[in-house]
Amino acid sequence: MRAELLSRVAGLRSGRTPFVLATVVRAERPTSAKPGDCALVLADGTIDGFVGGACAESTVRLESLRLLQAGESGLLRITPRADDDQAAEEGVRTVGNPCLSGGTLEIFLEAMIPPALVSVYGEAPVARALVRVGHALDWDVRASIDPTTPIAPDTSAVVVASHGRDEAAVLRAALDAGVSYVALVASRRRAAGVLEELAALGVAPALRGRIHAPAGLDIGARTAPEIALSVFAEIVEHRPEVARPEDGSATAGPVSGVALDPVCGMQVAVTAASISAQHGGVTTYFCGTGCRQAFLDDPQRFPR
Repeated sequence: MRAELLSRVAGLRSGRTPFVLATVVRAERPTSAKPGDCALVLADGTIDGFVGGACAESTVRLESLRLLQAGESGLLRITPRADDDQAAEEGVRTVGNPCLSGGTLEIFLEAMIPPALVSVYGEAPVARALVRVGHALDWDVRASIDPTTPIAPDTSAVVVASHGRDEAAVLRAALDAGVSYVALVASRRRAAGVLEELAALGVAPALRGRIHAPAGLDIGARTAPEIALSVFAEIVEHRPEVARPEDGSATAGPVSGVALDPVCGMQVAVTAASISAQHGGVTTYFCGTGCRQAFLDDPQRFPR
């Protein structure tokens, strides 16, 4: 099973698919999982593999989605009852799961996030330097000289360094695609002219204001590599920040959809892969099949 799962990793990476590799590193009996058991958790909540029963799997799903959102990895400790007096440990997320059979699991959740994708348009010295510097940062930098090249949906930045060739067209395409960082390598005078060209094409002022022109932080760059460095520094500066919890634990920020299991009170990720039931026209989510059955046996006992 482990070999089959690990064989999928290369395909997921080549497809720029984010996922979490969950590996059991410690199991305190009684548990159904053992060290070395592993699973892949995708961004839609799908789990392929085995890291414990349904209740443990539910916790792994939720914490994996949180780590994917944060872009971090961490150690997850699942216990039958979280000790409120236990001091928070950096890099460790302890979750009390009353539905466990009585043992404790420690699972390393390794978030595999595709590197930032940067599209560079042009073949001038600065464009070539952008590719070299980006690769040194382990980013996915793709160069193009065709203004009609489609912009990938998960592109983080588009930098135009073509010295007057098709600049407005590429910039407009990047804005239309909703790319978070759009920049033009040019002098202030030519940058102003390109922005005027975009205005003539009907690009709204708010959109034109999103273009970094001239591109890069003002670090006194003169050579092509220095200009490329200033551009990547600006991309990093404008990278969205992720909120972190005060206790310094491994999770950062809430998952977009979280529900409370009305039977045990556990937090559950709201995904198509989560255990759920329909009652009274409302979808209710559960940590495991036991809680779902208890709810269906007598829904009135568990107000939502």
